[in-house]
Amino acid sequence: MRAAALLDRVLADAGGRRPVVLIDGGSGSGKTTLAGDLLDEFRARGSGGAQLVSLDDAYPGWGGLAVASRAVHRDMLSRAHPGYESWDWAADAPGPWRDIDASAPLIIEGCGALSRESAPLATTAVWIELDEAHRKPRALSRPGDIGVFEEFWEMWAAQEREHWRRNAPFLLADVVIEDTPDA
Repeated sequence: MRAAALLDRVLADAGGRRPVVLIDGGSGSGKTTLAGDLLDEFRARGSGGAQLVSLDDAYPGWGGLAVASRAVHRDMLSRAHPGYESWDWAADAPGPWRDIDASAPLIIEGCGALSRESAPLATTAVWIELDEAHRKPRALSRPGDIGVFEEFWEMWAAQEREHWRRNAPFLLADVVIEDTPDA
């Protein structure tokens, strides 16, 4: 699904409310690319205040998928003071708190974004499906991750499987995108 068509769906789903889009899928499935394209489409249509949160900025280290997933509904989508504690990967320590504008359109992308708790708080939930045989080479060849992620792939994949078992995000999604290896 192209970003323009997805934004049409997002705006229809929001029905005049603030659009909140959650994009989930396995590592290397295309979540970050789709989220960036969707943000560009929001901006092209005059919604310059649209925000994008990548859970890569919120995972507290390589073992933090479940923690960041909980932060989506507890902190990022909070009505009181939305935001999240970032993670400083270089220091391997918590980073600063990042505020989220509760009135501007919001896209949250990452493994763990879509859970039983976060789905009801979104206006549109997206699952990207791509098999591991095609996801893994994509994920391991991302600039900045070359040689780093490979060491943690199995540990991360186990966390993804646990998230899928507990939350079945593919069943919570309003939109399921079957990605292709060449996309």
